Amino acid sequence: MTRTAFVTGATAGIGEATVRTLVASGWRCVATGRRGSRLEALVAELGADKVHAAVFDVRDTAALDAALAALPPEFAAIDLLVNNAGLAQGLSPAQEADLDDWQTMIDTNVTAMVTLTRKLLPGLIARKGAIITIGSVAGTYLYPGGNVYAGSKAFANHFTLALRADLHGTGVRVTSIEPGMVETEFTLVRTGSQDASDKLYAGVNPMTADDIAHTIQWIAELPPHLNVNRIELMPVNQGFAGFRVARES
Repeated sequence: MTRTAFVTGATAGIGEATVRTLVASGWRCVATGRRGSRLEALVAELGADKVHAAVFDVRDTAALDAALAALPPEFAAIDLLVNNAGLAQGLSPAQEADLDDWQTMIDTNVTAMVTLTRKLLPGLIARKGAIITIGSVAGTYLYPGGNVYAGSKAFANHFTLALRADLHGTGVRVTSIEPGMVETEFTLVRTGSQDASDKLYAGVNPMTADDIAHTIQWIAELPPHLNVNRIELMPVNQGFAGFRVARES
């Protein structure tokens, strides 16, 4: 039986790679995002019987409701929710940050994620489905300028583990995937510069969107009696630092 995944943020990076990987493995996918032309290209490439494009901003609850109501019957029964949509804005220390950037991150990485998850929960429970949320090592290992982004990813990590506790006994599997450095458009958007993005990854040999997509596929296709609670992934050349001390002169 063909299973159906609902993948947010599917216009690029991890989301797009996840749609490609799951379709290649026999899944149908509802691919969501704001950039309709990219989703349409994905449908044209992979087939309208395999991919349904749902164009909307995850922060717009009315648009989300409309997109869910408009799902074709063959895409309406969701077996897997991949909470991938997210963003980071600004690299400034908190005292210099733009409050609008903070609000955008909260609206996208927190509010939109929990709203969609709650709306799909009844169907996921009925089908004994799965939820995979893309968190981040930024929610565990903090760094200057991380502020609200790191906080939002800590929320994503722990919200997912809390879901695991709440859904105990329902048969729904819940996983928090927490990647480190993945080279995608995400970093280019955040730094605002191709040069800055290239410098960030220089000599690191970072993970790719395909690396994370194949991890998602592996978890999604495990036998139904197995649950990966959380998995933290980093390139070999990335690590977490020890505490630092600033000394006054």
